[in-house]
Amino acid sequence: MTVLENLEPRKVYKYFEEICGIPHGSYNTKAISDYLVEFAKNKNLRYIQDNSNNVIIFKDGTKGYEASLPVMIQGHMDMVCEKENDCDIDFEKEGLRLKCDGKIITAEGTTLGGDDGIAVAYALAILASDDIPHPPLEVVITVDEEVGMLGAAALDASVLKSKMMLNIDSEEEGVLLVSCAGGMTSECNIPVEYEDVDGKSGYEITVSGLLGGHSGVEIDKNRANSNKIMGRILYALSKELSLNIVSVNGGLKDNAIPRETQAIVAFDKNDYAKANNLIVTMERTLKNEYLYTDADIKLNIKDVDISNVMTKVSTDKVITGLYCYPNGIMRMSSDIEGLVQSSLNLGVLNTDKDKVIFRFSVRSSVETEKVDIGAQLKCLTENLGGQYFESGSYPAWEYKQDSRLRNLMKETYMDMFSEEPEIQAIHAGLECGLFAGKLPGLDCISYGPRIDDIHTPAETLYVDSVKRMWEYTLEVLKRLK
Repeated sequence: MTVLENLEPRKVYKYFEEICGIPHGSYNTKAISDYLVEFAKNKNLRYIQDNSNNVIIFKDGTKGYEASLPVMIQGHMDMVCEKENDCDIDFEKEGLRLKCDGKIITAEGTTLGGDDGIAVAYALAILASDDIPHPPLEVVITVDEEVGMLGAAALDASVLKSKMMLNIDSEEEGVLLVSCAGGMTSECNIPVEYEDVDGKSGYEITVSGLLGGHSGVEIDKNRANSNKIMGRILYALSKELSLNIVSVNGGLKDNAIPRETQAIVAFDKNDYAKANNLIVTMERTLKNEYLYTDADIKLNIKDVDISNVMTKVSTDKVITGLYCYPNGIMRMSSDIEGLVQSSLNLGVLNTDKDKVIFRFSVRSSVETEKVDIGAQLKCLTENLGGQYFESGSYPAWEYKQDSRLRNLMKETYMDMFSEEPEIQAIHAGLECGLFAGKLPGLDCISYGPRIDDIHTPAETLYVDSVKRMWEYTLEVLKRLK
């Protein structure tokens, strides 16, 4: 018996559980892509699998819909792989360990991948059915959305004929998204040199206990960023004692707010009491500052063995970058109340031999502001003797004034649930912008069932919401005749 076997809609959960059993983190999508191809073959459906592992599956319209305009159902097959420190899952080789109490679905110690496995499960359940009315379908499942929408950027959209697209990649039930920010990944590399320890003792400082979250959806929650907190700690220590860094590492994904960061440093053992007191005081300060977002924040220091250290010049450069790089909300929208217009997230901090890598997810609904944030990072990096790189740039998805799909989906929601859905723009990136750029005039809406705490091991998918949004999707397809 499978974990989700008795849940409704059964076909959706059957495919979702199969997806969860296949490793499918970003950059590790060949197995899940081949799974989708085998599905298409078994159902005698025409498909395309491109060199990036994107998969497109085509299905004719059902009886009475043969002449209807085709509709695209779109989502991504990759997931963000985050786990608790004591979790032994190997994301490259193992599936997830699902848990369900009948109301919510989680994964033991890891992210669940409801973002965006639920879109894939919905699509497969529709494609596998013989009794769901629908227009001709173009199901487009992309790779590497979570690392810069690389699959959507590489996709050859010339084979697509759809003028309407259902992007099932949102996590708040009752919300129809009609616009999103553009973004990119920025990487700042600061070169470092090493020298002998010279009698200093080694210590590991750890920042942990943070909530983390999605760097677009939750950037406005003012949650603590463990990498930036480490910068604050190291700067404070460097003002009180002679300190050298050995390494700094924190965060796994640029689009996830980092929850834990470690720094190995060296200083005179006679200064330990002073360092420990500063860290105790800093923890108390941070608990007060983040009382309502990260009350469980914890700082720790312990002895470790070291063999060499960064020079004082290199140490100062790394601390300067870590402390002074901008992070978080840069500007709020003047047009839409409560909407973040521009932000960045220092999601990855990594010491790699002769350099320290700072990797950011940069987002903005205004292209010039996105460019300017990159320029700020480049300016500071180059003045620290480092190199700056950009990758995975994707456009904003602009609001469409005249949208038949938006009107139809709003009316359908009201008819089914007796209340109006919220029409929103979002600061997180969605693939709609890329598809709208490739297919001029494309009418897009993004929506989905309720999923809390995506990109964290606390990710939670709500069973009843999955059912409601499934029935809503079917009704929308039925009305798109």
